[in-house]
Amino acid sequence: MAECRGRGSRALLKWFRHNVLIHDASYHVAVQLEGPEDSLLSILRMVLVPSPLVHIDDISHSVKSGVIYNNAMLHHVGAPVSKPVAPVIYMWRPCQNTDTEVAHDSEGCNKPEITECYSSFRQLWVWIHASAFREGYGVLKFACQKEMDERGILINCISLEGELARLEVMGLKAFQLLQKTLNPVTQISENSRHSVSKADDNTKVKRFSVLENEEHVSSNAVLSLTVMDPRTLRNGKKTADALESESTGVEAVIPRDGIDEQCASEEISHKDNKSLSLLCSEPGGDRVLSGRDLWDARSGISPPVEESILCKEKHDLQKNFFCLGDPTSGTLNASTDVQCSRYCPILLLKNKNQKGLDIGWSIILPLSWVRAFWIPLVSNGAHAIGLREKHWIACDVGLPYFPSDFPDCDAYSCFKATEAAASNLQEELRPPAIRPLKVPIPPPWDGVQITLNRGFIKEGDPQVCTEHDSDSLLPNSECADCNVKLRGNLLDGFVARTSCMLTDFLNEIQGNHLLLFPNKIADRNTSILKVVKSGDVPGQSQNRITNIIYNGKLCLLRVTLHAYSRGCFEEGAVVCAPFLTDISSSTSRSENIEGGLQIPQSAVTSYFKEQSSGKWELQIPEDDNDNISHRWPIGFVTTGFVRGSKKPVAEAFCEAVLLAQLRQVQWNEMSVKRRRKEIYVLVRNLRSSAYRLALATIVLEQHEDVEYL
Repeated sequence: MAECRGRGSRALLKWFRHNVLIHDASYHVAVQLEGPEDSLLSILRMVLVPSPLVHIDDISHSVKSGVIYNNAMLHHVGAPVSKPVAPVIYMWRPCQNTDTEVAHDSEGCNKPEITECYSSFRQLWVWIHASAFREGYGVLKFACQKEMDERGILINCISLEGELARLEVMGLKAFQLLQKTLNPVTQISENSRHSVSKADDNTKVKRFSVLENEEHVSSNAVLSLTVMDPRTLRNGKKTADALESESTGVEAVIPRDGIDEQCASEEISHKDNKSLSLLCSEPGGDRVLSGRDLWDARSGISPPVEESILCKEKHDLQKNFFCLGDPTSGTLNASTDVQCSRYCPILLLKNKNQKGLDIGWSIILPLSWVRAFWIPLVSNGAHAIGLREKHWIACDVGLPYFPSDFPDCDAYSCFKATEAAASNLQEELRPPAIRPLKVPIPPPWDGVQITLNRGFIKEGDPQVCTEHDSDSLLPNSECADCNVKLRGNLLDGFVARTSCMLTDFLNEIQGNHLLLFPNKIADRNTSILKVVKSGDVPGQSQNRITNIIYNGKLCLLRVTLHAYSRGCFEEGAVVCAPFLTDISSSTSRSENIEGGLQIPQSAVTSYFKEQSSGKWELQIPEDDNDNISHRWPIGFVTTGFVRGSKKPVAEAFCEAVLLAQLRQVQWNEMSVKRRRKEIYVLVRNLRSSAYRLALATIVLEQHEDVEYL
């Protein structure tokens, strides 16, 4: 057997926990909006969930001022009830006349203190995934046109495709890698800008120290920097000054054995003004000192110096160090470097996961500079990863991954259609005898709708089916008038990603008594922890689905699944409602060795059946033996376990009403000590016959789902 090459998920997660990874996320494309500030805010409120700046607080003010970026879900015009498009991040360009001062809090940390912005013309970027860019760009253009028609003003909606790149650096040592690779240029005060060219000894210089301490940078921060070409940094030591001195005929200051270090440092400080003069005289250097940054990318940013020129400079520098070269050979021909620059404007974005822990940084830079940054970052220790590895990391830190974990978006349907076609082609290349069991791609969400509809006689009628097994948590197959005609594998419903969306849905179906506790809505008296510890369960005396008016659509909630004792959940696995006996047998020590509840092998192939049209249908078993082991689906796993994770977790989407019903019955039948805020569910991989008990945690009960997209 060949030795492991370290390309699996175990090696990747180990590298993530102890080192640093880098991912080229340039498939995200920015759309630039320009116009009056109030008009841009109106456009964002049309298409973003949550709507920005609904409540004026410190966070919303920081987003509007350009200090931090924000996450949101892009919808078609009419949000939040309109169809979602994709998760996006948006950021405002800081006002040109906004004064930023550094204030010291009680803990000694530096925090930016931003004054009010008085500029009416603003600029912002909305970053969209490539798989949904065409749809998202069309939505933004339509919203801008609608705003222009209503107000009679001009708003620019411009695609920056092919102009900007985005590199994601993640892992324990991500910040150390940035410190090692990035060298911000000297910042010069406004008053002394015009006197730099005179090389006045009294010029005041202020060094940029944002990369000194990561703790002083808040999460979701947006840092605008101008850095030196990272290819001029060797072994973590800044040699750009030496190269610049060589190009102008000034002798490089390199400490040698026998030379006092104090004299060397004095010579470096004496040379500092000459470096500043060189910065102004170099092509593109005036842009650095004039305050232009990456937001001016459409106006043109000079590409980096060619690799051949840098190699010749380094070679000549080494020759001169040993007194082997011609003193005049280091002078560059001005015509060869007139269109290039040694300085690059970038934006640094600090990222965090759902637990509030910092997981890495994003570097936004001109597309022409990607190679100049990529090679030094990898050479300094970053391990390059692709889309599959990025999916593993997202699942390990508890973040949804687009488009796999967004079943309500068109990009998800297109992605699954491509995946199904590739899977079918791969199966056809195998002999029929060794072909694996064919499973539905994407999952048949209408099977969940059948489970939900079996609890009601007809739409809009609050009466319920009462003829069911008292041991079952959901109605059984004996109820009449509950058959539903399937509409295919596509999701006919929506995903509630904010507390307000879930609350509005509960109000619409008159389900406020259901045991769901949105994080932003629940108070101290109705919080889930308060109810779990108390002996009273709301609605305990009522029928579990009484007084609910069904509106015909699914309301899905994102949940995280943890195996109760054992099991590995795969993508596409079905999440089912357990009986009370399933829970008691799986949680007791007397569980048999074979693994608990299983369905016959014949039922594995017939649980979902493919029709001639290509659609998959949920099959209701007619045989009594199959009916005993049949469990009703309430959702599906969209991202399975990542092998090698310390705490394996799977991402799934389950129906909200069904989750509330399960919690209601489980709490009614369990003592207060045995109650949990998680919900017991059964999970079965589609090619397996074994059900595994799992604990489902509703994400909205922990935090807003859209905060960590």
